[in-house]
Amino acid sequence: MSRKSEKVAVIGAGSWGTALAMVLADNGHEVRLWGHNEAQINEINETHMNKKYLPDIQLSPTIKGFYSLSEALEGIDTIILAVPTKAIREVISKIVECRTEPLTIVHVSKGIEPNTLLRISEIIEQEMPKELLTAVVVLSGPSHAEEVSLRHPTTVAVSSKNMAAAEATQDLFINNNFRVYTNPDIIGVEIGGALKNIIALAAGISDGLGFGDNAKAALMTRGLAEIARLGTKMGANPLTFSGLTGIGDLIVTCTSVHSRNWRAGNMLGKGQSLDEVLDNMGMVVEGVRTTKAAYQLSERYEVSMPITKVLFDVLFNNVDPKAGTESLMGRTKTVEMEDLVNILDEK
Repeated sequence: MSRKSEKVAVIGAGSWGTALAMVLADNGHEVRLWGHNEAQINEINETHMNKKYLPDIQLSPTIKGFYSLSEALEGIDTIILAVPTKAIREVISKIVECRTEPLTIVHVSKGIEPNTLLRISEIIEQEMPKELLTAVVVLSGPSHAEEVSLRHPTTVAVSSKNMAAAEATQDLFINNNFRVYTNPDIIGVEIGGALKNIIALAAGISDGLGFGDNAKAALMTRGLAEIARLGTKMGANPLTFSGLTGIGDLIVTCTSVHSRNWRAGNMLGKGQSLDEVLDNMGMVVEGVRTTKAAYQLSERYEVSMPITKVLFDVLFNNVDPKAGTESLMGRTKTVEMEDLVNILDEK
């Protein structure tokens, strides 16, 4: 596939940012990978490796590491924002200090901000002056960085209020290993990507408790119903949740040992405290913050989300995971298809 070479800055040199930098480099783009750890940036430039996040993966020499944000952004029209949700505001404020020309921001993080209950695109729009923002695009879907870096087949979706910007992002990334679809439903794409982390935490707890495949299948299925109930109430298209950024991302995050959220839940199920889990992980577990935000959203929109409620109690109210499971199983009987009818009625 012939394409025009572009200069692109990837902001965030973790596993996902680095893997996406590899996709862009494979497509012939000039890639600037920014990180806040100078030793890590030096390693990228000197050895073409990022051993902390993607050990044994050789990076293209066309990926240049940058410690200075202003230098990384010089002459750039598009940035890939690959930092944790809690760092979005701080990083955007630093970008604003460096820029006089407008940018397209493609964010690839999956979360919701607690208390404000804003999606990431909304945080960016709030923090970025309008004259500096061409468009916000979200890239999401079932995509472990470890597998993308090995060039295993991966399929994702991009969405934006500005679909021309989404299509430009599609062109930027798509290749024979990394297939990209467009989806106009930015609310559904962001909600599906964020809330699947909650269900992955629950699935990890279930596995840690030794409950087996039946329990995990139920959690995933009923978890998807919760995600769709809330997302539809917030204005999403219910069909989005049957796609890549809904059930696709849910499957990969609930069933893979690559999933940070599954691993964190697994440790909780085996008896570790939340503080112990987060210390042992050494990386951001987005599902923890998102559980709080999703619980708050369920109250705001008056949506029933029993799995989310139990997980909130396990994480923040010291409820024993096994006792939480028992409370889920003992709820009042209901009709399975009632959820689908309610979702369709919303539309």
